[in-house]
Amino acid sequence: MAESNILEANDSNWAELIENQEKPMVVMFYLPTCVHCKEIEPYFKDYSIEFHESCTFVKMNGIDSPMTARKYGVRGTPTFKFFCKGNAIKEEVGLVYPSILRKSIEDLIKHGDECVLHTSPMPDEVSPYE
Repeated sequence: MAESNILEANDSNWAELIENQEKPMVVMFYLPTCVHCKEIEPYFKDYSIEFHESCTFVKMNGIDSPMTARKYGVRGTPTFKFFCKGNAIKEEVGLVYPSILRKSIEDLIKHGDECVLHTSPMPDEVSPYE
């Protein structure tokens, strides 16, 4: 059986990883004790093998990486964040059907660049608390 191509990221290496992103990227935020994460993880591994040439796969432990999880609004696990050109463009939260996760990965690979081109970033100074 082929080995998965999943990178393990954390708060320390996230900035460099996202900055040097060359391919679309799927990040699975998880907790070591999350039963739903353990249930979907074999599919995530399979997809990392199948799509390794066109997509980067990353896992991030939410306990070890609270700053990054907070930055992207992760409130539960598993949460899958889909990135293109360093921008989060989509997410799937919870134990999604493997077919939904697969379709999201395929869509990211096929249309990710378009999503980024058709998105206007919010200014950093905009806050919902003002």
